[in-house]
Amino acid sequence: MSWDSFLKNIFGGAEEATETLTEGGPSNQNLSGRAFKEQLQAAENAVLLDVRTAGEYAGGTIPGAKNIDFLSPAFLQKVEKLDKNATYFLFCRSGNRSGQACKLMHKMGFDVKNLSGGVGSYPF
Repeated sequence: MSWDSFLKNIFGGAEEATETLTEGGPSNQNLSGRAFKEQLQAAENAVLLDVRTAGEYAGGTIPGAKNIDFLSPAFLQKVEKLDKNATYFLFCRSGNRSGQACKLMHKMGFDVKNLSGGVGSYPF
């Protein structure tokens, strides 16, 4: 990763960075708010996941989001029950927890997209 890409990833502006498990297999992408929303709206079998705590979720979320708390001991059990044919769009407050959740889910064979700037970067 170049220094410019690193800075864009931290401070915003990075449209996406893709990492693919296998050729034509599930992807793990970090997306800007605009790209995240566009891909979410365009995806045929999309699931929007808010991986924040139940309290954060109750305080307001992106419409249509389901809550699976990344910090919960039951996170893996809940993820294992999800459909691997769907594309999962994950977000949290800053993009850190959702980024970690994306890495984990990608290793499990899920196609995942991370809102890299967190819920605050989502264009409502």
